[in-house]
Parts: sequence; C-alpha cells; structure tokens
Amino acid sequence: MAISMPYRREDAVDYAEAWALRRNPKYYDYENLGGDCTNFVSQCLYAGSGVMNYTPTFGWYYIDANRKSPSWTGVVYLYNFLTENISRGVYGRPTSKENAMPGDVIQLGNQNRWYHSLLLLSREGNELYVAAHDNDALYRPLSSYRYDRVRFIHILGYYTD
Repeated sequence: MAISMPYRREDAVDYAEAWALRRNPKYYDYENLGGDCTNFVSQCLYAGSGVMNYTPTFGWYYIDANRKSPSWTGVVYLYNFLTENISRGVYGRPTSKENAMPGDVIQLGNQNRWYHSLLLLSREGNELYVAAHDNDALYRPLSSYRYDRVRFIHILGYYTD
C-alpha cells in the first residue's frame, strides 16, 4: 500500500531557480522536439519528491531520452497523472489562482489545446512569478504570458512504498 509523504516545495523551487535558464545534463533537452517545458516541470516535481512511477504508459518517469512516460514531457498527460495518481509519485488536484502555492504547476492553453507547463515560484499580491523552459523564464510574471485558458495544480504530496 502506498504511503503519502509531504511534497518538498522548497526543493522544487530551488531546483527551478538553479535550472530555469540552463539545462541539467542528466536530462535530455526536448526543446527542438515539441518543447521542454513539461520535462523541466517534471524535473522540478521530482526534486520535490524523489519518487517516480514506472508504470508503463500511465506512470510518470524518466530513464533516458527515449525511455520516459508520456506524462514526463506531455502537458495533458502530466495533468492527468497528477490529478489521477493514487499509487506512486507526486499527486495533486486542480485549484484556483488564489490557492496556488510555490512549487505548484500552472498550465496554459488556447481554445484548441493545453500547450505550456510552468512552475510557480512565488507570489506578490495578485501577481504570480514562474519558471519555465522554452522561452526560458525565471521569476517571469504570469501576467506577461498570452493565453486563453489557465489551470493550476496544487501538489498535495507524493506516494511511496
């Protein structure tokens, strides 16, 4: 049975600060293969949990550039994993902008699709500041992005054995 552990938000934010403007050589850079944003956010989430879910197809893991789950690099797949996970690795739930906390995930979309993942670093009043890959950003105001839709995923913790 899985045991729920507290997500280490500060570790996720520290990782984002360290790698937002460069690439960790332990991970492949997918920027020229559709984008690196969700790969980067997954790295941050892993820094805050230290646990992957190696379930084929529906898990959340990275072994190398060619052996990774769809949720490690895909915007919609990450959302589905985070909000449906009940077995191993990070998990969360949709939340509001007002309740989003540093270390949480933000995803942007247009009328047709969800296309970008960011990590929330801090907030000042109503402004949220994020880190991201693809148009690399560190403490960029969320209000400076153009998008039609936004969703916030509050990370509740992670499951381990």
